[in-house]
Amino acid sequence: MAYRYGDRYQMSLIPRSIEEFVPEDHPVRAYDAFIESLDFAELGIEIDPDRVGNPEYDPRAMFKLLVFGYSYGIKSSRRLEREAHDNMCFIWLTGGLRPDHKTIAEFRRRNRSALKEIFRQSVRMCMALKLIRGNVLFVDGTKIRANASRGRTRTKAQYEKLLARMEDRIKELLDECDAVDRREKGQGSWVKMDSELADKEKLKERIRRALEEFGPDDGDTKALNMTDPDCAIMRSPQGSHASYNVQSVVDDENGLIVHAEPVSDTNDARQFARQIDAANEALGSPCEVACADAGYSDVGELEKIDYKDITVIVPSQRQALHHPKENPFDKGHFIYDPGTDTYTCPEGKTLRFSFTQRRGKRQYRMVDGNDCRRCPHFGQCTKSPRGRNIIRLRNEEVKQKLEAQYNEESSRIIYRRRKAKVELVFGHIKRNLKTDSFLLRGIEGVQAETSILALCFNMARAITILGVRGLIDAFRSTRMAPA
Repeated sequence: MAYRYGDRYQMSLIPRSIEEFVPEDHPVRAYDAFIESLDFAELGIEIDPDRVGNPEYDPRAMFKLLVFGYSYGIKSSRRLEREAHDNMCFIWLTGGLRPDHKTIAEFRRRNRSALKEIFRQSVRMCMALKLIRGNVLFVDGTKIRANASRGRTRTKAQYEKLLARMEDRIKELLDECDAVDRREKGQGSWVKMDSELADKEKLKERIRRALEEFGPDDGDTKALNMTDPDCAIMRSPQGSHASYNVQSVVDDENGLIVHAEPVSDTNDARQFARQIDAANEALGSPCEVACADAGYSDVGELEKIDYKDITVIVPSQRQALHHPKENPFDKGHFIYDPGTDTYTCPEGKTLRFSFTQRRGKRQYRMVDGNDCRRCPHFGQCTKSPRGRNIIRLRNEEVKQKLEAQYNEESSRIIYRRRKAKVELVFGHIKRNLKTDSFLLRGIEGVQAETSILALCFNMARAITILGVRGLIDAFRSTRMAPA
């Protein structure tokens, strides 16, 4: 069988333009149409083709380079620079512009807030295209490593010890410098020691800035990372690392992200109301149903959303167990009488209010501890010689209402859709977008990266639903600002 041979030196009568190298249905064209449809005035960026002075790269081309690069897991400025030189899709996207890595990194650093706003505009576009309904919202979080070492996280006391060591070492270096000055010339170069002294001075200043973040009573209760003060030590299946807890609110209609935010909280317990409120603000109207897993089952947080007449579907920790053991002496078998503010145990004995714990929790204890000791169920119901006690939450009625709400069949149907919607987001970001850690530091930089990742997921979903050509036509019809 004969072979086909290529010839890279073959000349064409009419050379092909860059436009001809990218197919009409290539996804890069959808990203191009999206950036072109943005309202740059709302981003705080002025697009003026008649500007004079030293020229800079077109902001639209730079945003296209960043967003399309992230959509293929290409995030570092040096890799983006290489793609702008070698990859035909990137060359087409930027119109042949080839910014160096310093320009790319500086543009991303200066436009962190604009990147967050771009994601907000994308959500509004998806709402205009009926891809987001905003009726049912799912919330979940995942841990993504920060651009910081775990070993750089220290308490106030540890920083004070480190500062003392730095001051001692600086004193030693200065004494050595004085000794060298007193010696004769020609004793060799001490540039290395001078460099070490400068490094120690810089480190000393960084330690002092870190100490300023601590309060007078923090002691060993608060830890701070010197490299990225906004991150925290978090546990995940991959181990314990300096990380961010990335929260995502996903719409039920097509699984698109409505709101995404990195937080420093090590768990999700205090995030439910904050994330749902932020998503409702992005939607412009409140949702009908808000759903999350048992990690969000803080009754005080759930109450804030339930108060707004939004149906809350979040199981309690007990309900989250697949096969909870039935305990005949569980709190649910004790009858509460609001008139007398007492509980009655299954054996007919009374528990009265004892005292109020922190956060408004009320404790009820058996009136006579001897009743418990004489009871045939002593040892099963309680082992305390003072008798059984029960903790009642300040908002116990709300907890009971939410538990009953979760047990409804319609709520179970919605809850079963949760994993298919919200877990898909994190799988795509971590596997397809190759994101196991952030590049930028500080909450503002990490928020910018989170917004790009959320935008890339929404774009991938929109292309799947509408196709490249359909999405391009939709963007042009819902343009946020005139071209």
